[in-house]
Amino acid sequence: MTDLLAGEPAVATAGVSLFTQTLQDQAVSATAVDWRPPQTAGHPGTAADVAADLARVMADRRRAAANAAAVARMLAAGARLVDVRPAGEALGLEPGTFLHAGPPLEWERASGPMRGALQGAMVLEGLAADPDTAGRLLAAGAGPVGSGKPIVLDPCHHRSAVGPMAGVVSPSMWVFELENPDTGGRAWCSLNEGLGKVLRYGAYGPEVIERLQWMSAVLGPLLQHAVRTVRDTSGPVDVKAIIAQMLQMGDEGHNRNRAGTLMLLRELLPAMIDAPGTATGAAARLTQADVARAAAFVGGNDHFFLNLVMPACKLATDAARDVPGSTVVVTMARNGTDFGIQVSGTGDRWFTGPANTPEGLYLGDYGPADANPDIGDSAITETAGIGGFAMAAAPAIVRFVGGDVPFALATTQRMHEITCAENPAFGIPVLEFRGAATGIDVTRVVRTGILPQINTGMAGRVAGVGQVGAGLVTPPAEVFGQALAALAEAAPPLP
Repeated sequence: MTDLLAGEPAVATAGVSLFTQTLQDQAVSATAVDWRPPQTAGHPGTAADVAADLARVMADRRRAAANAAAVARMLAAGARLVDVRPAGEALGLEPGTFLHAGPPLEWERASGPMRGALQGAMVLEGLAADPDTAGRLLAAGAGPVGSGKPIVLDPCHHRSAVGPMAGVVSPSMWVFELENPDTGGRAWCSLNEGLGKVLRYGAYGPEVIERLQWMSAVLGPLLQHAVRTVRDTSGPVDVKAIIAQMLQMGDEGHNRNRAGTLMLLRELLPAMIDAPGTATGAAARLTQADVARAAAFVGGNDHFFLNLVMPACKLATDAARDVPGSTVVVTMARNGTDFGIQVSGTGDRWFTGPANTPEGLYLGDYGPADANPDIGDSAITETAGIGGFAMAAAPAIVRFVGGDVPFALATTQRMHEITCAENPAFGIPVLEFRGAATGIDVTRVVRTGILPQINTGMAGRVAGVGQVGAGLVTPPAEVFGQALAALAEAAPPLP
């Protein structure tokens, strides 16, 4: 202690900036530390209990190795496009079974866009004559006539699938099928409809149903022929490689997928053009006019590749599951009512809280009062380290979701404070190709109070409206507090 004032004092300050400024005004060297107490939201105990649980989880001798193993699996995961099939065949969906985005949900608690998407899917499957009738049947839980079975609602994640926005998948819809060559794991996602009045945003008008019918009759079979032809001649399309390239071409993998979509089309278009006269099965009757319409539809839909990015990220995060002691988040998903996460070390358990409403830019005359709370499985992109985590790779994204370029750069850098690793495959050019922040760590989120940044579309609050804008959102803090408590329960007691 006698040497404490022997030289010039160096002071570290925490808290309000007045502390730092007062010292600096007196020519004292002061370093401001961005420290804050651990967040307590969602945790069942007091602030002291949160601190005790943090200490217990961080003292778990399994944790460092477990997180390293989980992240290593995530980084090593590949993603190859191996097929396109009807969901009934690929996922074993029976009539009256519908998948949806986010954690488990009942009709009674479903939001407007979720209800609208389910109503539209009922009409598409021929289980209701119109959306109003579909709504009554869904409310009653009545399944297909004569089946004696109820309507079943199940999260996409429970079937190794993901769905954007409402994420509703019904048996006749076609899905992309991706494979992780390292593990043999597979993941699925529906085909992207485009923007505006589409089913995934809760719209169910005649134009929505007609588009979905065309996608099942023409687009799905044509893509199946093209994907299988490429797979069997030159090898499956490497989706992970396309993601890596598009991050260097102005895309971030969630709300901007323009380069990725065009690179996918480049891979598949020759086989699509060759389909008339050579295709078999469901694609046997396709014409050149069908091919032209499909190529224009894919090329004109900048979000088409999102539905391949999502299952690619699902493969990566699923590879990191079920590592005892790991605090790495493997799922972030929203159903329009709840936001849920799953953690590697706690198995299939969901930790949920009320979904926040995005803030951003609105279409036409829509405004904040028209927006539904956050919805969709597309936050799997951020879970895997891209999307909102990689906004610095896509500065133009701020013209779509809000914010500005400095915000995009700062967000990408800030996400490194709550993650375990960087993904060298997903380098960010403007940051000297620094790898994307990967492996969200529950303990880091609780300790810092920094929440994962998600950029997303906004669905209208009322069923049938469709998209009203795009914006930025974070998870509710309480889901991480819940996860920390569960991790502490599973950790060995402190010595």
